[in-house]
Amino acid sequence: MRILFVHQNFPGQFVHLAPALAARGHRVVALADVTNKRPQRVETWYYRKPETGRLRGVGATFADAAARGEMVAGAASQLRDRQGFVPDVIFGHNGWGEMLFLREVWPGARILNYAEFVYRARGLDADFDPEFQSGDAKAAIATAARAAHILQSMIGADAALAPTGWQADTFPAELRAKITVLHDGVDTDEVRPDPGARFGIPGTGLILRPGDEVLTFVNRNLEPYRGYHILMRALPEVLRARPAAQVVIVGGDGQSYGRPPAGGSWKDIFLNEVRDRLDLSRVHFTGRLERRQFVALMQVARVHAYLTYPFVLSWSMIEAMAAGALVVGSRTGPVAEVLRDGENGRLVDFFDVAGWSAALTQALADPGRDDPLRAAARATVLKHYDLRRRCLPGLIGFVEGGGPPPSDRGAVAGR
Repeated sequence: MRILFVHQNFPGQFVHLAPALAARGHRVVALADVTNKRPQRVETWYYRKPETGRLRGVGATFADAAARGEMVAGAASQLRDRQGFVPDVIFGHNGWGEMLFLREVWPGARILNYAEFVYRARGLDADFDPEFQSGDAKAAIATAARAAHILQSMIGADAALAPTGWQADTFPAELRAKITVLHDGVDTDEVRPDPGARFGIPGTGLILRPGDEVLTFVNRNLEPYRGYHILMRALPEVLRARPAAQVVIVGGDGQSYGRPPAGGSWKDIFLNEVRDRLDLSRVHFTGRLERRQFVALMQVARVHAYLTYPFVLSWSMIEAMAAGALVVGSRTGPVAEVLRDGENGRLVDFFDVAGWSAALTQALADPGRDDPLRAAARATVLKHYDLRRRCLPGLIGFVEGGGPPPSDRGAVAGR
């Protein structure tokens, strides 16, 4: 088969799938944004990122997405006309407009969407946190408008795939029927408990080991969407109660989701809010970590705190479970699909700062109590999210079959 992957930041969610398909003898080609400098393992072509921000107001997101879609279609036309490339299957992320116009270039191709999330004005992330979100009609209209290009792409797709059932269910019912649920997968051979693991705190000489009293928190960027403000407000009481605890906070100072702060960074805003109540010699901000360092950190973590608005679930939470950490997660939809309170982890209401302090303190103080939960967490990952034994074979079958037949759409794998 001839298979085209489309993702501005390729490989993205296709990091394992694309090389696996190439290894099976298919011609695999990727189309990515020219600013993407990642090393690639398959044949990759690039499109020029369009100028964005030319339109203001409620239609701005669609205008930017359509401009990107137009540039992708132009690059696709060149692939067709100059290279003679005609894909049997096109599989791409629908979040940025890249998939909008590919049917016009290759009308005979089977088009598959990676359906990660669709915006909705009410009941998901956009009106969840009143501290940062107004919830008024203007904000609701702006959020609803952000869904237009995603929904248009889904209407034109033959089939779609979402990593979790909760994320699939963010789509309207008439489109939900197109979506198969199957996670991208976690390499449980790489991410596993390791009593010999070591994690060095940069610049301190401190080496953390399994069994140490370590609390971890990981975000791409430290911001409210992933509960950074709640964690920081809970920390003073945790550190007061646990004088030997070490806290490792991973993430950048930038902005991934939601609105930016009026000035400075969210990291500094919420650190400064509690700075005078923290023993900062035991709170370590690492910035972003290389993969090897991240895995080692999860292996030494006694407790991993994971919070999110009702939004896309992070790989890091499932990887922490696979590594043997006790995950204390927010009682929000995407988390509760995977993490069950008292069975394979602990859940705390997102905004309950005192509840977070108590849950994290107890988990740090009495690790033996939660050893069965740690074992159950890894068993959950092995059963439902294991890359090589479950997810990758399913993903390969999804692409090679051009998506499931209509009778199989909507089936949930791993719930």
